[in-house]
Amino acid sequence: MTQTTSPTSAITDFLKLESAGGILLILAALLALVFANSPLSSYYELLLSTPVEVRVGALEVAKPLLLWINDGLMAVFFFLVGLELKRELIEGELSDKRNIILPGFGAIGGMLAPALIYLYFNADDPVAAQGWAIPSATDIAFALGVLSLLGSRVPTSLKIFLTSLAIFDDIGGILIIAFFYTSKISLLALLIGLACVITLFILNRRNVTSKSVYILIGIIMWVATLKSGVHATLAGVIMAMFIPIKSNKDPAVSPLKEMEHDLHAVVAFFILPVFAFANAGIDFTGLGLENVLHPVPVGIALGLFAGNQIGVFGFCWLAIKLRLASLPQGMSWLTLYGTSTLCGVGFTMSLFIGSLAFEETGVNLLFDERVGIVIGSLMAGVLGYLVLRISLKST
Repeated sequence: MTQTTSPTSAITDFLKLESAGGILLILAALLALVFANSPLSSYYELLLSTPVEVRVGALEVAKPLLLWINDGLMAVFFFLVGLELKRELIEGELSDKRNIILPGFGAIGGMLAPALIYLYFNADDPVAAQGWAIPSATDIAFALGVLSLLGSRVPTSLKIFLTSLAIFDDIGGILIIAFFYTSKISLLALLIGLACVITLFILNRRNVTSKSVYILIGIIMWVATLKSGVHATLAGVIMAMFIPIKSNKDPAVSPLKEMEHDLHAVVAFFILPVFAFANAGIDFTGLGLENVLHPVPVGIALGLFAGNQIGVFGFCWLAIKLRLASLPQGMSWLTLYGTSTLCGVGFTMSLFIGSLAFEETGVNLLFDERVGIVIGSLMAGVLGYLVLRISLKST
């Protein structure tokens, strides 16, 4: 007998997991910094560069461990994002159009303003300009982790607004990766991936609820997408769109919700911390002021910190003043500003987009974009926490 979970309980469990996951992310990032700046640094680099190969006949997938984490484990993360997105659009907060407008406007501003600030500093350098999307991402795990420090005073409407905005932000991130961060396309591999999509569509239309069948097709699609030149994490999002949200035979059975529930702990407590550990190891040896003040880290830091304050708050203000949306119940203008600032915490997704823009290009760069990500996210997190602490006291 399948155990069902009420929507309220599911949201509560989700927020608890993401909040705890945010704290674990911080610890994993700090551990990476310790490894990268200690006598253990050589072992840290050796671990991440360890070659891992899977071969079946003539088909092989050979990558260093770092790219298995970024291309493989993060595909599971994006699969979970896709499951959450589908559930929210069908029967969650985003199924009501009135709840879409404000976070939708905020997400657009939160992607546009940071990108423009970054390009203001880096438009003249074609290589550096590739990182324009890095400050346009919000890390929901970190943001909810900061919110958890404020305890029960945080209204549910604020959490729902922030989560909805992050979902729209993830949609934007997915589209950016699909259109701007793909390499040379292999037509054969792309056709195999398309065949997998058609198969998933048929399974969905016939209301096949066997999760193992979807997983098998999903793995084949991931390999095909990896070989096609389109970034492999997109396979996770596409696969999620075809997972049935309910069974025609038994409405109490929901393959989508079951998979979402099973993956939350894995993603929050394993995949994202492992990703943070593998990507946050900045070596500060020889790092001077000229490195910190390079246009790339400056553009990222200011894009995350100032861009989200300007973009998210500005676009939300515009939507409310145009009477397209209203301020969520329990939130003041100061609370909205604090939440907008908190959206500048872009750690996980910013690191991921940074790896696509720079590390995987093979270009030997004179800067480390992770410095800007850490500085910008830290400033946004601290200011957002302080503003929310003050605003929530007065409400």
